[in-house]
Amino acid sequence: MTGAKAMLESLRKEKVEAMFGIPGGVIIPFYNEVLNNDMPRHILVRHEQGAAHAAEGFAKSTGKTGVCISTSGPGATNLVTGIADAYMDSVPVVAISGQVLTTAIGNDAFQEVDAFGLFMPITKYNFRIMRAQDIPETMKKAFVIASTGRPGPVHIDLPKDVQTNELDYEYPKEAVIPGYYPISPDPHPNQIKRAAELLLKAERPLILAGGGVIIGGAHQELARLAETLMIPVVTTLMGKGSIDEYHPLCLGFTGMHGRRVSNYALANCDVLLAVGARFSDRVTGDLNSFAKNTKIIHIDLDAAEIGKNVGVEIPIVSDSKKGLKAILDGVHRATKESEWTKKIKKYEKMCCCDYNFETEIPIKPQKVMYELNKILPKDAIICTEVGQNQMWAAHFIKVRTPRHFITSGGLGTMGFGLPAAMGAKVGNPDKVVVDIAGDGSVLMVIQELATTVSEDIPVIVVVMNNNWLGMVKQWQKLFLNKRYSATHLKEMPDFVKLAEAFGAKGERVVRPNELEGALKRALKSDVTYLIDVMIDPEEDALPMVPPGGNINKMILTERCPVID
Repeated sequence: MTGAKAMLESLRKEKVEAMFGIPGGVIIPFYNEVLNNDMPRHILVRHEQGAAHAAEGFAKSTGKTGVCISTSGPGATNLVTGIADAYMDSVPVVAISGQVLTTAIGNDAFQEVDAFGLFMPITKYNFRIMRAQDIPETMKKAFVIASTGRPGPVHIDLPKDVQTNELDYEYPKEAVIPGYYPISPDPHPNQIKRAAELLLKAERPLILAGGGVIIGGAHQELARLAETLMIPVVTTLMGKGSIDEYHPLCLGFTGMHGRRVSNYALANCDVLLAVGARFSDRVTGDLNSFAKNTKIIHIDLDAAEIGKNVGVEIPIVSDSKKGLKAILDGVHRATKESEWTKKIKKYEKMCCCDYNFETEIPIKPQKVMYELNKILPKDAIICTEVGQNQMWAAHFIKVRTPRHFITSGGLGTMGFGLPAAMGAKVGNPDKVVVDIAGDGSVLMVIQELATTVSEDIPVIVVVMNNNWLGMVKQWQKLFLNKRYSATHLKEMPDFVKLAEAFGAKGERVVRPNELEGALKRALKSDVTYLIDVMIDPEEDALPMVPPGGNINKMILTERCPVID
């Protein structure tokens, strides 16, 4: 068979359900094979960045490997943002980009770019296939590398003549990858024993759950350990959903825009069990003041993350599930509720942010989140753009289960939410998928509304419209004496007409009492439904830790409780 057909057959062998892409000159042979085949399903996006983010949304919401396709040159460069985003958030994606003829590589051919070099620093591994007979083995390796160990994106550069040349096709059962050993090690028993003893002796213990808990499928072990030892739990942004946020021991997410009670607990605990978290600057704030009187137990599959940013008392190299289960097995008695836990629970109730602003115009963003919590099904998948909308969603939306809060963490990519919601809907067709968007962020990928309509991928888009690049404006307001440089969006499009132009439905909401009806109509819609919510442009995403500040010294609103 031809190399192009071998690529498609390899995707089938990997049980790929969907791929997101756009054809172009040098990837035409592959698309010629796609034409007559229903599996995997191909979704024609309107921009390659949308393809990469959709593959991420599919992967984050299902745990399976996402696939995106582009042509060479600008097609490949347009994938870069989404692949970098996947790399930062440890998302398994296989990105396939076409390339010019092998004989033309390096000659500045039309639409040639060094995709191999371009993707090298933002992928877990990078291939260029120069012979058709190497396709099966390379494809097998790509999917193994992307999905095992600490997941991440893999890129394949595919010259046009490799697609048209023929090979005798045989797909390998296993991938032989010298030097790559993705099997998760068992946690060291002595380290586990020390960790269990330290947690049992702790007066003010706390668990910090990161995205690794979700990737490792360790949410049940997390809840059991918290309940056994009566330890409060805070999460990173990527760890949101690793524990039911209605659980009495869950304090919500922590960090720069985290909940006041979560940051208080993180700043004042004496023993911290961090699981699958990398202690990013958004969590730690000023490293010189972070956890100075705290003994840290750090469980992470990637040994390079342990001790990278903060000092660790007990390092445990293991996946989250094995590590938590081992500690559970090493704890021979349950712990009664301590004064610390009682105090934290009291603060958590004081810090309840379930605001129902019924009369304020413009609408407060908290009111939007209140209505979403009230009306959406319990198993709805929430995706976000990046900016204030993201932080309001992370702060106020209650998530019950893993893989139901999909956001861009490490790279913070504006434009992530709509295509990610599209990918999540493809992977979860029976669930309601909502993109909580900012007006500035969603405009970067607004053309993907056309994809959702033409490909029958109905999602709900809730645009938090304040006519500003809100998060940048907030920083200018708080730290630069209101010098609003290049953040006022001024003349904005009519989002309702824009949605309708793409074949979606839309309506504008100006008053708080209109929100409930709009959301209910959106839930009944059989096509993508955009709700343009006019929110208060002066409402900031607070509380907030100033950049590089102490996480226990937050900028608060008058509604925030005093916690000492």
